[in-house]
Amino acid sequence: MWKLKVAEGGNDPYIYSTNDFVGRQIWEFDLEAGTPEERAEIEEARQNFYRNRYQVKPCGDLLWRMQFLREKNFKQTIPPVKIEDGEEITYDNATATLRRAVHFYSALQASDGHWPAENAGPLFFLPPLVFCMYITGHLNTVFPGEHQKEILRYLYCHQNEDGGWGLHIEGHSTMFCTALSYICMRMLGEGPEGGKDNACARARKWILDHGGVTHIPSWGKTWLSSKNGGLAAWELAGASDWLELLNPTEFFADIVIEHEYVECTASAIQALVLFKKLYPGHRRKEIENFIKNAARFLEDIQMPDGSWFVSPLVY
Repeated sequence: MWKLKVAEGGNDPYIYSTNDFVGRQIWEFDLEAGTPEERAEIEEARQNFYRNRYQVKPCGDLLWRMQFLREKNFKQTIPPVKIEDGEEITYDNATATLRRAVHFYSALQASDGHWPAENAGPLFFLPPLVFCMYITGHLNTVFPGEHQKEILRYLYCHQNEDGGWGLHIEGHSTMFCTALSYICMRMLGEGPEGGKDNACARARKWILDHGGVTHIPSWGKTWLSSKNGGLAAWELAGASDWLELLNPTEFFADIVIEHEYVECTASAIQALVLFKKLYPGHRRKEIENFIKNAARFLEDIQMPDGSWFVSPLVY
């Protein structure tokens, strides 16, 4: 069961704070947490949200509210005030209503004084993060199994009726977020026909019915134009190849954006092979992944006669 931790994180080497973690919220999964009744209550809340997802899009912070109210044994002891049409609102009516609200919201206040909340809505942040972890080989480290389940659950809950995803959870479907969400589901292990209620097939149909993924806007093209493992001369190769069409010179080719080169890649492979011999225990997995990807890049661009094209501008 998931549990919200507040104002903690000091024992994690990857988390730091300049204010002793005040206001920090961390969701932690505990396989043994919760009674059978509490787990059933959470599962019912999930199912209820999914059944009504097209009518109510925000989650309402329901899970952590349930946790806080349970931990504080909250009981609403102040009765509600009912005002009929045309009835005068008295001072006592307003005071009782205010006290009832304060009694409730004080139970939702975290131990460090703040009120937690989900800061979400845009649907173009999470998929690219999954892309980065997948490409660098850290997906299962950064997002263990339970985290991946929740990422998929989030995508299922915010898929529109037509099969696509909007720019945000209240938006109409767009090629940008539909393509990103579809690829994210596939990277997380869903097959072509997989996903809750045929999520993948419905998403793919929306993409094809709207002209295909080539209609994704420029930001999406940036994410989808992933390179294949080589090294550039100066910095990471990140821009799209079509920018070379803006090259103002007639005699220098491929100078507008940074490209991956045989010389840089091969030199890096040789250096890391030597480094691995000298320091076999230092970041071994990362080095082996780099060498494998770099070698694949060299194999992919090798000429049919066995040679490689070498740019005269790599110096």
